Amino acid sequence: MSGALGAAEFARLMRPLGPFERRPRVAVAVSGGADSLALMLCASRWAKALGGRAVGLTVDHGLRPEAAAEARRVARWLRGRGLEHVTLRWSGPKPAANLQAEARAARYRLLEHWCADNGVLHLLLAHQIEDQAETLLLRLARGSGVDGLASMAPVSETGAVRLLRPLLAVSRVRLIATLDALGQPWIEDPSNIDERYGRVRWRALLPALAREGLGPKKLAETARRQAETRRLLDERTARLLARAATLDPTGFAILERDPFAEAPAELGLRALGRLLRTLGGGDYAPRFARLARLYREIVEEGLPSGRTLGGCRILRVSRASPALLLICREPAAAEAPVPIHPGEPLGWDGRFEIALMRRPRGAKGGLRIGGLSERDWGALLKREPDWRKVQMPAAARLGLPTLSDRCGPLALALPAGLGIPRAGRGKSGRAAGEAGTVWLRAVFRPRQPLAGAPATNAWKATSA
Repeated sequence: MSGALGAAEFARLMRPLGPFERRPRVAVAVSGGADSLALMLCASRWAKALGGRAVGLTVDHGLRPEAAAEARRVARWLRGRGLEHVTLRWSGPKPAANLQAEARAARYRLLEHWCADNGVLHLLLAHQIEDQAETLLLRLARGSGVDGLASMAPVSETGAVRLLRPLLAVSRVRLIATLDALGQPWIEDPSNIDERYGRVRWRALLPALAREGLGPKKLAETARRQAETRRLLDERTARLLARAATLDPTGFAILERDPFAEAPAELGLRALGRLLRTLGGGDYAPRFARLARLYREIVEEGLPSGRTLGGCRILRVSRASPALLLICREPAAAEAPVPIHPGEPLGWDGRFEIALMRRPRGAKGGLRIGGLSERDWGALLKREPDWRKVQMPAAARLGLPTLSDRCGPLALALPAGLGIPRAGRGKSGRAAGEAGTVWLRAVFRPRQPLAGAPATNAWKATSA
């Protein structure tokens, strides 16, 4: 098919990506390009038919002089159709190196935070069949394994939102036809023809590959088959993790070496990568060569000395228990201290969601959340000896989220129900809060959960 994407067809594309609320409220990432505008118009029509609504989110990175004007143009277009629109801005200094990757991370962070703050569970992304083909080629050139070659999933989850890609089976030509049918102009992004970017160079090769029988539809089908393989591997990896790993709600894990070492190497590598990604708060597992080296040290040598990888520390629990390994956050890799305000939930270090119900009495100056240091731990114990009741390995304790003011640490931000002291008045006389009142809460909710969202093949490359 090459015509416009109709309402009934879009509804069929959305159906397997659910479940959705009775009256779904969804957000759509809208850059102003043809793909994202077509998605926004289709999604708003779909949501309205179900009694819900869609809101368009545009991120202004501030990297191009014309970006702000483009965001205003998108807002005018959508509001002119009676649709809700919000512009999100990436403020502050920009990194000098790896700018594209940092801008992409900032974009997703802004989008996901907006969804979390506004109670929106579903964020729609406009990746289509050519994007999927380009992703496969990029990852093939990098020597990626099954996970990479599975490319983009129709459904994936972060700690805050479900990311949905309903257009992975739809071609760019059809999306342009959809806008033409609706009389909607779009913005051409100059980066789409900038050959400094690898994706643009691969895009230029697609017509030649198609002439040899390797067009976007065939490439996307290859990615779909790899995604099915990934799904099966993920199921077996989850079973291995259930047997071999115990995840603590304070954000560390104990790994039993024997069942881990007895599993096939492919599953062991995947399980280890999952643990490091989850406990390190990152988006991806470490590079394969480094991961494989650590895996061999664990399986063949029993990890005679501690290691760091993926923002984590890996070490034996004790000399008396060489078959038990501790995996915890590397303190030096934890996020820098950030401000926290009462009533405003905070995501910290890609691992914790933290809520400060109210400002503690006696606090001096601004409040912030940062990682626990040895010095902070000593200061907490002097003021509140009951913090010794926190039962966990000393190595895992460092880097825990800690509330501080300008004079020093006030309390650890830990999940409730762990037998830890309530925030109260310390012996030093410095009040951290009212005795017996829980005013600081935390949930270990890593950006990438250990089990992850179940993979789905709810798309087929049939409508290019």
